[in-house]
Amino acid sequence: MITKQLFGTFGGKDVFAYTLTNKNGASVTVLTYGGIMSKLIVPDRNGKMGDIICGFDSIADYVAERKSYFGAIIGRYGNRISGGGFTLNGERYNIALNENGRCHLHGGNVGFNRKIWDADAVTGEGFDRLVLTLFSPDGEEGYPGNLYVTVTYTFDDDNALTIHYEADSDRDTVLNLTSHTYYNLNGYDGGSVLEQELMINADRYDEVNELLLPYREPVPVEGTAFDFRTLRPIGQTYDHNFVINGKPGELRPGAEAYDPKTGRTLTMYTDTPAVQLYTAGGMNGKTPFKGGVPEKLYHAFCLETQYSPDTPNRPYMPQCTLKAGEKYDSTTKYVFGVK
Repeated sequence: MITKQLFGTFGGKDVFAYTLTNKNGASVTVLTYGGIMSKLIVPDRNGKMGDIICGFDSIADYVAERKSYFGAIIGRYGNRISGGGFTLNGERYNIALNENGRCHLHGGNVGFNRKIWDADAVTGEGFDRLVLTLFSPDGEEGYPGNLYVTVTYTFDDDNALTIHYEADSDRDTVLNLTSHTYYNLNGYDGGSVLEQELMINADRYDEVNELLLPYREPVPVEGTAFDFRTLRPIGQTYDHNFVINGKPGELRPGAEAYDPKTGRTLTMYTDTPAVQLYTAGGMNGKTPFKGGVPEKLYHAFCLETQYSPDTPNRPYMPQCTLKAGEKYDSTTKYVFGVK
């Protein structure tokens, strides 16, 4: 079942909230502003439903907290690019230094998280689907190419949420789309996630400098605080990229999370080369969450599937170049359960 409600307005345009509800009563709500996933309601081990996504009650709050990218689709480039630009086909492209004037973050000053997306809802046998589309003109935020983007959310009766990213461009460009959703398996009002447990299927990760930019090839997680190859408590703050084991382009296990208090689990599959683990160390308490819940440090974790940070300036990493006339096609799947 799919329902549609007016959520507010932005830039003189209506913003709608689409809710996809499965036969179990679990549901996901997506806004046309930013393609934001604003609610995800799934059961705990006792069958009690709870919303496990941190977010806000109004468009005004999402706009006020736009630099935290709550629940949004990120583009054109998720994560950071160094030096205010990149070179493609021998041509230099300059892009905004929108993070403290020192590097480019999450697509620039007005990324896809601040756009109104067109939406089309589809109900199928055992699933609901929301198809979002967006046009990004040549030169927007400094990126080349007229870009047509489609992001499809599918929620099925197995409590599985699939995000399918597609795009094409009339010029060679770089593209790295992701979802910046903040999860707390104890509920958005559940406090710190540092005692929740996490597994990341990665033998290597990126060391970073003071700008949170990688400065060399990925290094082994063995013997470090970045070894999440077996399920263990998160324990501390992270904002780091992990290189997922296996072949990029093939859907494979990427991560698993577990909350001992509620029994909720999240299992993530992706075809991207990497995933960014962010544990909300930048939450500043400025804007309360839904229902007035205070925003605190480490209140959530993000698993941002992606090409690695600064890929256009790191030729030794899998590249995110989208050739003119070719298709960008990437899938990430989240399965929610209990144990």
